[in-house]
Amino acid sequence: MAEFVQVARLADLPDPSHHLFEVDDRVVVLAHLGGQLYCIDDICTHDGGPLSDGGIDGLEIACPRHGAKFDLRTGKALTMPATEDTLAHEVKVEEGLVYIRLNDPDAPRPAVPTPVVSTAGTTGMPATPESTFGTNEVVNDGVAKSSPSSAAEAESTNRELSEDRVREELKKVIDPELFVNIVDLGLIYNVDLVPHESGKIDVKIDMTMTSPMCPAGPQMIANSKQVLAAIDQVGNVEVKIVLDPPWTPDKMTDDARDQLGIF
Repeated sequence: MAEFVQVARLADLPDPSHHLFEVDDRVVVLAHLGGQLYCIDDICTHDGGPLSDGGIDGLEIACPRHGAKFDLRTGKALTMPATEDTLAHEVKVEEGLVYIRLNDPDAPRPAVPTPVVSTAGTTGMPATPESTFGTNEVVNDGVAKSSPSSAAEAESTNRELSEDRVREELKKVIDPELFVNIVDLGLIYNVDLVPHESGKIDVKIDMTMTSPMCPAGPQMIANSKQVLAAIDQVGNVEVKIVLDPPWTPDKMTDDARDQLGIF
């Protein structure tokens, strides 16, 4: 187990405030709130952004990039797009000095949170219950599985092409990290249908990502083109990535929130 490392004088940490410290080559956020001290990793598990640049509301700190919130007591990921907890660490105060001990991410976690009072005492890292997320059955690297009957396929082929139909088809494309379709996640900003001289209709999609560096981006673009190109009336499919305005969790539908366990 790591040793406690002195990081500051308590008198130098106003209440409320939060500060960055490097402990054994690890950057952490130490928050002094309501007479208690909390410490978590300075990293958003969604895209690696610094939590210390975000705002604090109560006992929650929000990543400034996409709004993912984490519990300062436990490191638990509270809101999308983060689905993985960040790590909380132990804090103690002795004779006016503040100490931090890094926790091993693979070590068992204490069952009961005990935040340190800023006058004296120690705290163990609270338990971080596993989050439960809904899942979709996925095949073909992110295209939702469906087995329509021949009659249903024929009906789908003969339906008039519209924006609503394009969005319906795009629901077959699943984010491989969150296991929710890209329409309900709020990733589709705009759909344009452009008649082509060949009689087909070109489809132009404005799509965003939950993070500018989302590793699943190329896969979701390819899968979007795949499902739309399968429609007889569709000619060319163009998918343009748009990052302005940036994606935020409030763009998700209620169905997506229910599937991810966000109420």
